[in-house]
Amino acid sequence: MSALAVNTSLDFNALKALLNLTDGNLASHLKALEKAGFVGIEKAFIGRKPNTKYSITSLGRTEFEYHLQVLEQLIKSNK
Repeated sequence: MSALAVNTSLDFNALKALLNLTDGNLASHLKALEKAGFVGIEKAFIGRKPNTKYSITSLGRTEFEYHLQVLEQLIKSNK
């Protein structure tokens, strides 16, 4: 989510390289995030090759920011 939070969108191969994940692992995570409504998908062709881009939705951004706030509170409470 952090990669999508700081980029307008990223395609599958860029995410795979950035996160150092296998195709199957990344696909399963993205499917779960899409099902939750956190990630949007845009499918297109570049030339004759299919290209799938992913972006964070407004719900995804809201939930990600909440997640970060909870982590910050947890860190502060353990100091």
